[in-house]
Amino acid sequence: MTLSKEKKLWMYRKMHEIRNFELEVDRLFKANLIWGTCHLSVGQEASAVGAIAALDEKDMITSTHRGHGHCIAKGGKLPQMFAELLGKETGYCRGRGGSMHIADLEMGNLGANGIVAGGIPIATGAALASKLKKDGKVTLCFFGDGATSQGAFHEAVNLAAVMKLPVVYVCENNLYGMSVPFKKASAVENAADRAKAYNIPGIIVDGNDVEAVYNVVKEAVERARKGEGPSLIEAKTYRWLGHSKSDPRVYRTREEEEEWKQKCPIKRYRQQLISEGIEEEVLNKIEKEVEDEIKKALEYAQNSPEPKVEEIMEGVYA
Repeated sequence: MTLSKEKKLWMYRKMHEIRNFELEVDRLFKANLIWGTCHLSVGQEASAVGAIAALDEKDMITSTHRGHGHCIAKGGKLPQMFAELLGKETGYCRGRGGSMHIADLEMGNLGANGIVAGGIPIATGAALASKLKKDGKVTLCFFGDGATSQGAFHEAVNLAAVMKLPVVYVCENNLYGMSVPFKKASAVENAADRAKAYNIPGIIVDGNDVEAVYNVVKEAVERARKGEGPSLIEAKTYRWLGHSKSDPRVYRTREEEEEWKQKCPIKRYRQQLISEGIEEEVLNKIEKEVEDEIKKALEYAQNSPEPKVEEIMEGVYA
């Protein structure tokens, strides 16, 4: 599938936005400026950007506890994201939800989810609604490798297959469910192998190759939009940092981490774009613009008001 120069540069910019945002969040956590917990996706930028680039603006996504990248790629607003993480009134959830509960319904982001596999039934329900309303929307459902062993995954994917719902399931397999290697927790070698049980396509893709991800997801989205039902895509990738901020990563070696850092999806795409004739100055300009954007977004969040104590129970329904 041919991609325009504008689309390629958009993907390069979005991957940089995600990387810079996540590294800044990591710094804020270490400085004790963000409380609670957080799951960063440094190293996984290509799977989020490539997949969402294949959608139309009207389409929807569901996300995971490691969902900042999905939100940014779907048009999430960096100032409101920083504000939410810093517990400020101007955040997406008025500072009450934190990292794992950011949603942006206007942009079609149905939300992150703190429950492993929690977004899979939501995406399936959204796809069912689209089929009933005949609105032409496709829902893209992100989840990690650990979610494929949850009952919610099997129930939802089976229903979607039976009813030929317009949903695309994207498993971001970063090799570990918390500290458990996928190969030790799964009876199948690949998450995509599970597609056979539901008679739907199961595709494996290099999750660090943004255009490869785009191509396979684009085909699955078009298939879903034509009424041919769901697909299961497994993007093989790697998170550079721990599962969460408290993870010392004792279950894997520093050599393994370094090996995957050499496969950095952003550096890889930069080299590809330069080889295709895009000037380094253009890419440098994008990188500088992203740095400035991150700085301004953080300043907005830091200068935003704290929630008022007397209003803290607003939005709590149980």
